[in-house]
Amino acid sequence: MKAFLPALFAAALLAGCSSADTAALEPIPGSITYGGQPRTKLSKSPIGSAVYNQFYNETGQRVEETYILQPDRNLKLVRREVGPDFPD
Repeated sequence: MKAFLPALFAAALLAGCSSADTAALEPIPGSITYGGQPRTKLSKSPIGSAVYNQFYNETGQRVEETYILQPDRNLKLVRREVGPDFPD
């Protein structure tokens, strides 16, 4: 019984670390992948490399996005931060 409780506690902590419950980011107007993947493939970039994109959304806020190059040469949107153009 004493060995069971730490294992149960560890399992509960690990279950909270799962990324399966987070929703995937969807492209918005201005994103590289908005309207589909780009027609040109990143053939010289190494797999797993990061691609950064910065633009202003329709409300004038600055948007910074990070993409990761997948093995099939498609870009996967992994991070988006929206904020003011000039933070305090």
